[in-house]
Amino acid sequence: MQEKRNIILVALVLSVVLMFAKFSAYLITSSNFILTDAAESIVNVLASAFAFYSITLASQPKDINHPYGHGKVEFFSVFIEGTLITIAGIGIVFKAAYNLFYPHEVQNLITGAIIIGVTGGINGLMGYYMIRQGKILKSITIEADGRHLITDMVTSSGLVVGVIFIHLLGYLWLDSVLSIGVGLYIIFTGYKLVRKSVGGLMDEADFNVVQDIIKVLNDSRKEEWIDIHNLRAQKYGHELHIDCHMTLPNYFDLNRVHDEVALVDKLINEGASVKTELFIHTDPCLPDCCHYCSMPNCPIRFEAKSKDIEWTMDNITRNKKHFED
Repeated sequence: MQEKRNIILVALVLSVVLMFAKFSAYLITSSNFILTDAAESIVNVLASAFAFYSITLASQPKDINHPYGHGKVEFFSVFIEGTLITIAGIGIVFKAAYNLFYPHEVQNLITGAIIIGVTGGINGLMGYYMIRQGKILKSITIEADGRHLITDMVTSSGLVVGVIFIHLLGYLWLDSVLSIGVGLYIIFTGYKLVRKSVGGLMDEADFNVVQDIIKVLNDSRKEEWIDIHNLRAQKYGHELHIDCHMTLPNYFDLNRVHDEVALVDKLINEGASVKTELFIHTDPCLPDCCHYCSMPNCPIRFEAKSKDIEWTMDNITRNKKHFED
């Protein structure tokens, strides 16, 4: 967790430095187009500051008020970041639209382009690093902040090209038109972050995570595991929580049942590459399970096995045993 905080802290300090550099470029040029990048840098600072707070809070241990931990605050952090980006984009569009009808003189565009180009390059390098580390550390906050910085790099690159065109062609209206285009792109980026955060806060299913779990279970499947159903996966920050039902032979004693459940827990935690807390409800087998049960020398078998059932997204997430339609 300390590594996460260090990454966000570096991003925060860097954002403050680059914000001052971008506003210096705006003061030098008086360009709305450059102001769009400078305004977004304020969002970078606010987002990194809140991300640092959320990761610090998410690292707190579980308590009586938060039995699943504090990890969901990371989704809230992403929501705040996406909202701020969207507001910045809307403000940029309105100001650029105003100056489209009431243009003002711009100057020193090449100097401004150089400053913005350098800041964009630095943000791009930091963004790629944060996305990579966010995936490794399973942190949606770090990954979202990294994607925000990548967005900043893209807009800065487009800005540099646009500023050069404005300088060469001398069309003042082009400054406002390009600003509107960048503002709309920023709004779209903010929307995607808000959508992702709301999905996490509403416990929207992460199909990639569920598919990884299903693969681990299929690859390690034992004859004793007659079926697994009603599987639900929820992410709480860097942790994953799984509920499921597992059907075992009804003549297993409690110790044997515990051993099988513990093995599933171990396999998922080792194979799914994410810290996982499992709540497994065990069901006793029924005579209707016999036709797909692989248990050898079963003392209570009613009929021979006649069917193999592969565990899939469809049958492992339904709240019913595999013989039920």
